[in-house]
Amino acid sequence: MEKIKVEQHGFTAFSWFAGWLFSIGFLHLGFWQGVLAIVLWPYYIGLAVSALAK
Repeated sequence: MEKIKVEQHGFTAFSWFAGWLFSIGFLHLGFWQGVLAIVLWPYYIGLAVSALAK
């Protein structure tokens, strides 16, 4: 009989969701920018940090 190993990757999904919510709040994104930030939140954070570094 074979053993079946189940791995849960809930932490990865939670951290992505937390990053998305942080981006919306920190950058004061509008609705459509918030929807776009679901995929591109690291890009938005990078823009904000690079503007601060200048």
